[in-house]
Amino acid sequence: MRALVCTEYGDFDKLAIENLDDPVPGDNEILFDIRAAALNFADLLSIAGKYQVRTPPPFVPGNEAAGIVTAVGTNVSNFQPGDRVIGALRGGAFAEQAVVDERFALPMPDRLDFEQAAGYSVAYGTSYHALKQAGLQPGERVLVLGAAGGVGYAAVELAKAMGATVIAAASTKEKLAFATEAGADHGIDYSEEPLRKAVGKLTGGLDVDVVYDPVGGDLAEQALRAIAWHGRYLVVGFASGTIPCLPLNLALLKEASIIGTWYGTWAAQHPDAFGENARELRAMVESGKISPRCSAAFELDAFAEAFGLLAGRRALGKVVLRMRDA
Repeated sequence: MRALVCTEYGDFDKLAIENLDDPVPGDNEILFDIRAAALNFADLLSIAGKYQVRTPPPFVPGNEAAGIVTAVGTNVSNFQPGDRVIGALRGGAFAEQAVVDERFALPMPDRLDFEQAAGYSVAYGTSYHALKQAGLQPGERVLVLGAAGGVGYAAVELAKAMGATVIAAASTKEKLAFATEAGADHGIDYSEEPLRKAVGKLTGGLDVDVVYDPVGGDLAEQALRAIAWHGRYLVVGFASGTIPCLPLNLALLKEASIIGTWYGTWAAQHPDAFGENARELRAMVESGKISPRCSAAFELDAFAEAFGLLAGRRALGKVVLRMRDA
């Protein structure tokens, strides 16, 4: 099979397409032909050797893919060859085939095509885990940073579906317009006005109950200052490239909670809760409450263009690679 391989840590231009042996499913695994696989910021960190868990080269990056089951292990009971499936992987998605533990394989919703489905499991799984486990309630105010990115767009759509008032924050009007399509009630262009000041204007000084932050950097402290009494600050990632140092007195003054979100490890440690969240998300998709979007798709041979879009923070929503005809 053809696969995109990280042969040494570095920038994405060091990746190479190679021919590898086809994988074989273990007793509890399914093997599937990958039709499309989605890029995430974590992939950039992984190939640079900067992710929380370092995988030694050579390895095939990529954590989410959609395709068709071709074989199953002896202990697999929920899938059979021919099923359309989404795999929540721990690497290996940028290839023509992959194996995944049955516990982390999801039936592909009928409403989604392969490109939509490829970008669904991580972005929506991460965002739903963060918002649900933070106890988001109908009527609360949510500030989403990086609202036009993959997880940001998902957070906007999910928070709105969960009954919240959503404030989307992004760096351009084009990105804010994209976030509005996901259901954002208000938008803040933080390239034009300080984030803290803009939130205060929109809320009449009441601030926000939940901050969803996949960006980090200089925006983090401003966002924490805009949090309401007993608010929750969700640390999702650091797409800015900078991990912020926050003055913890701000959390004390608001009795606010700072909550870390590490979806993959949480799912592995809590497979039953992962399954419950997956079923609830599927119901939202099937009812039309949420509609995952793929905004850019590239053939595997054009992987550098796809990674460049993500690395340059020019992507709107999810970017995917086509592995086979989708």
